[in-house]
Amino acid sequence: MLESLDNTNEVDNLNEILKVRREKLKELQENNKDPFNIVEYDVTNSTSQITDNFDEMEGEFVSIAGRLMSKRGMGKASFCDIQDREGRIQLYVRVNEVGKEVYEDFKKYDIGDVIGAKGNVFKTHKGEISVKVDSISLLAKSLQPLPEKWHGLKDVDLRYRQRYVDLIVNPEVKETFITRTKIIKAIREYLDERGFLEVETPLLNVIPGGAAARPFVTHHNTLDMELYLRISPELYLKRLIVGGLEKVYELGRMFRNEGLSVKHNPEFTMIELYEAYTDYNGMMELAEGLVSSVAMQILGTVNIKYQDLDVNLTPPWQRLSMIEAVKKYTGIDFDEIKSHEEAIRVGKEKGLEVKDNMKWGEVLYAFFEEFVENHLMQPTFIYDYPVEISPLTKRKPDRPELTERFEIFITGREMGNAYSELNDPIDQRERFIEQMKKREEGDEEANMIDEDFINALEYGMPPTGGLGIGIDRLIMLLTDSYSIRDVLLFPTMKPKA
Repeated sequence: MLESLDNTNEVDNLNEILKVRREKLKELQENNKDPFNIVEYDVTNSTSQITDNFDEMEGEFVSIAGRLMSKRGMGKASFCDIQDREGRIQLYVRVNEVGKEVYEDFKKYDIGDVIGAKGNVFKTHKGEISVKVDSISLLAKSLQPLPEKWHGLKDVDLRYRQRYVDLIVNPEVKETFITRTKIIKAIREYLDERGFLEVETPLLNVIPGGAAARPFVTHHNTLDMELYLRISPELYLKRLIVGGLEKVYELGRMFRNEGLSVKHNPEFTMIELYEAYTDYNGMMELAEGLVSSVAMQILGTVNIKYQDLDVNLTPPWQRLSMIEAVKKYTGIDFDEIKSHEEAIRVGKEKGLEVKDNMKWGEVLYAFFEEFVENHLMQPTFIYDYPVEISPLTKRKPDRPELTERFEIFITGREMGNAYSELNDPIDQRERFIEQMKKREEGDEEANMIDEDFINALEYGMPPTGGLGIGIDRLIMLLTDSYSIRDVLLFPTMKPKA
């Protein structure tokens, strides 16, 4: 009952605050001081430029703008803090400098208001770098109060829904997204310097291909046909390899109609790249070089900490075949298992949910997912995947039941996927046919037959290595973020009822 009363009081207090702020705005508008009529404000410096270069800027006249975060005083002189994208700085506002009318208006400013100030840089007697203001302006009125208590699990959902407020009151969140931008820029620079060409391919696909995932479906009215939001740009990028571009990449949004978790969001960012005349070994070298170089450029080290785990990104990374990894962590040697039936029997003995129609390679992969992934904390390449789960990958010449494919695992999470790309159009058609059988059996994630892609392969695609890396997961790693929602500005959320 007491808690209910407290909540009622909080709501009443909030309603009163909202009312007062709207009344202040109305008063400003009635006095021809509507802040929303201001269209521009000349900003000459950021807060960090002033604080980081005080020795050079002391006494300089500056014009800054930002959000009012605190106020102190209110006699004939006041201190306040404003915050811009790069930090905070203190303002010293005196009635003798700005004038009585402006000062009285300033006293009515609310925390959260957007303001502009002009004046000279100085340092207070307490040694705090500040701006002595000679003019101050209200640039936008905040009609909602900033939260006083924002941290804590009870507010996590609200933080994701109202990221704009999260960015205002939590500086570390803002820093995460600034770092995200720097990481993406560093990835592009690494590939551009190595001769890769950044390209754009369709987001709307006639056939969803390039990955095992359930697509989002939409409808084009003029053509009266179903289209799919892309789950991967792979098949288009390989068409460009056929066309002779030789080194291409695309960094952008993908869409998969899947569940939500700390690792999954239906809309996410991925990079895929393809290079002619190399294979999955070349992609291993490229992947570990890219990730370690980006870490060094952004963080200044390849020895990082993720959720209290020390991770060393220094190349070369550990390499284990899937068969070796399963044997290491379960004692089961799939090199000794010669039939689908035997694989199913062993799987059932280990407690796996295996179906009677599963094949040797599918059971091997089930073992890996259940018993191995969570052990792969340090950067590891797991290579030589079964052909049954790798429909776009070249077979190993000496082991046709396996493919030249690897995945990257760090902190027990899959970070990337790569192949020696299948370039045999006849084999590719047969793989697509097998995938279509799975679709007919109810597997909505199985690939469809892409006739135009097969046609492209028939013109001849050179030996090619391909690599895809989940950008959001990489950013999670390099910013020590637990959930994918912590690195997406606007994660997918179920609307509130």
